[in-house]
Amino acid sequence: MKIAIPVDEKNAETGVCSSFGRTPYFLMYDTETKRSEFIENSAAESAGGAGIKAAQSIVDQKAHVLLTPRCGENAADVLTSSDVAMYQTRSASVSDNISAFLDEELSPLHETHPGFHGHGEN
Repeated sequence: MKIAIPVDEKNAETGVCSSFGRTPYFLMYDTETKRSEFIENSAAESAGGAGIKAAQSIVDQKAHVLLTPRCGENAADVLTSSDVAMYQTRSASVSDNISAFLDEELSPLHETHPGFHGHGEN
C-alpha cells in the first residue's frame, strides 16, 4: 500500500506540512517495501486550483491513503472519487503519523474546508 503525506522538506526528519495543496513535496511511503520517495508538488505555485492539482498528483502516484492535517473540499472530491482514503495527522512527525496509521490509531478525515482560493495570486 502506498501512503502519501504532504511534507515541508526532502529529508527523513521533515515534518508534515499544514497545507495539502501548497506543500512543497509529498512523501510516498510503500508499506510493503518500507521505502520512501519524495515527489515535488508541481501545484504548489499554481495561481489557483492547487488542491485539485495536488490531489490528481497523489492519484497519479497510485497512492491508496493520504495522511494530512486538512484538505479542501475540491481536492477531497478528487481523492474520494479515486478511492484514496484520507486520515487526519495528529502530530508534526511524519514517522509518528505513519506508525499511528499502521496501528489504526488515526481518525478518518471527514471534514473538509472550502479551500483557500486566490492564495497563489500576487
